[in-house]
Parts: sequence; structure tokens; C-alpha cells
Amino acid sequence: MSAAERLPARRMNTAADSASSHGELTASPAAEETRRHLQAGTLSVRGRIPHASNAVLFGEVEHEGRTVPCVYKPVAGERPLWDFPDGTLAQREVAAYEISRATGWDLIPATVLREGPYGEGMCQAWVGQVPGAASDEASAEDAGPADGDADADEDDDQEESDAAGGLDLLAIVEGDVPGEGWKAVGHVDTGDERPSLLVHADDERLRRLAVIDAVINNGDRKGGHLLPVPEGQLYAIDHGVSFHVDDKLRTLLWGWAGEELTAEAAATLRGLSSAVADGAPLADRLSELITPAELEALRKRIHALCRSGRHPLPSGDWPAIPWPPV
Repeated sequence: MSAAERLPARRMNTAADSASSHGELTASPAAEETRRHLQAGTLSVRGRIPHASNAVLFGEVEHEGRTVPCVYKPVAGERPLWDFPDGTLAQREVAAYEISRATGWDLIPATVLREGPYGEGMCQAWVGQVPGAASDEASAEDAGPADGDADADEDDDQEESDAAGGLDLLAIVEGDVPGEGWKAVGHVDTGDERPSLLVHADDERLRRLAVIDAVINNGDRKGGHLLPVPEGQLYAIDHGVSFHVDDKLRTLLWGWAGEELTAEAAATLRGLSSAVADGAPLADRLSELITPAELEALRKRIHALCRSGRHPLPSGDWPAIPWPPV
């Protein structure tokens, strides 16, 4: 049964048609206040996010007279994957947020596991322009759940117009040298027989995210999952295919591969190693979200990063770059 068929077939209003009369919460997407709001409030679905491989819904959570726009991904709408247990992507998204929060870098929007109109699912703070606004009218559709027509090994893609902001951090340049301020990912074929490189910005926010991706073993770090906001913060989304026990790291952020970790990252990893030790509060929380074997593999990855003091290299056993890359 497809992801769409596992959810009731009923129409939903767009955000523009169902605009809330409540004030919007002003805390940042990754703030603890936002997380509490998402967990405690009333979740309403306002529209569907199109072009996603699983059911991805736009909504809002109202609590104490204030609202937070959100993404809601019900477990019932998850498309089965060959290499991950069924019905576990939502928990992995929450686990990734818990790791991000523990680092203090706040790169992943507040994410909770909760009940919603279509059952238990992942609820995450929305980043950027909300669907249905005048400048983004086509972002959500007044239709049913996602049709699930993407490749089965891909995680959900969030709303595309906001995600396009991540493209400012990526580029294709001619030649074999990335240029100042850029890091090379690899050669690409542009069809004109001239050498070209896929590059990403030499940006400390991306470098921190590369560390988090190595920690959680992210199997799908695409350019469209990077959401920079005008205030200067960078947020990253779509972490459902993470925490596998096997090496599945697949990312566009290979520019620092083999390079020494920053002193900040090394210190953060040492703190994270203690935080996931047996009996620690974070370890107890993660044990509710991932399997014991996955938690132990997480500890080993953190230990390996601390021991090597370097960004990891591609394993060679798994495609190193996701496709499509955006």
C-alpha cells in the first residue's frame, strides 16, 4: 500500500484559506520554547507539501494563543525503504534534532514526536516563508497527502521554494580549482567537455553540519535540505535516513574530507561522547527513538571522530553523493 493510500483521502485547506487569528510565536525555529510549543499545542493540518516521496503536510500548532507553522510527517504516510525498518523515519528525525540540540549549534529546527490528525508523526518547526503567502502561493496544495512517486531510497523533501535558499551555498564552477571561499566536492559532467567542479561554500555553519551528519550517519544530505535565513542562521532538514548501523554517509559536504577538525568541533564531540554514554539523559532519550544497536553505532562513530581528529572520508562502500544532489 502506498504512502498516500495509508492516509484518509480528504481535502485540506491551504494556509491562505485557513490563516490563524492567533499571534505567531516569535522564538527561533530551534529554540526550546518552540519545541515545547510543538509538543503541547493543538496541531492542525493546512495543506500538503507537493513532490515528496512520503506524506509531508504543512500545518500549525496553536498553544496559549500563539501559533507555530510546522511540517507534519505522519508515520502512516512513510514509504517503506529496503534498508530501514518500516515506520521509523519520524523517530530518526527527532533523534537528529536531539543530537543537534546537544551540540549547542542549533542547526536542526525543533522536532518532536507527537499525535496529529493522521496519527503519530514527526512535527518540526517551519523555516522560511509559509505556504499560501502572497509570494509563495504554489508552495502548498489544497489536495490530499503526497502521492509517493519518488525513489524509495529517498527521504522526504520539504517545501521546495524555501529549500532553494541552500543553493546559494552550492555552485558548479569551471576548471579544477574551486576558488577562494569554496571547497571542492567532486568533478561533474556538464556536457560541454570542459572540466567542472561541484563546490560548496567554505562556511563554518556547513562545517558544523558536516560534523553532525558524520555523527548521525546521514544518508541524504542534499542542497535542498539547507535553509539559510536572513538573520544569518542555517537550518538543515530531512534526517529520516540517518542512524543506520552501517556506514551510509552520503552528502554534498565532502569539502573538508580528511581535514583536521576545528578545535570547537573536537571539543563539541568530546562533550557529545559523554552525553551519549550509558545512563546519561541524552542516551536515555535516544534509546526511545533508535535501536540499541543504532545507539551503540552512534557512540562508536563519535569515538572514531574524537580519536582521528579529522573529518571522515567516503567509505567507498556506498555512493558518497546523493542523487539528485539538490
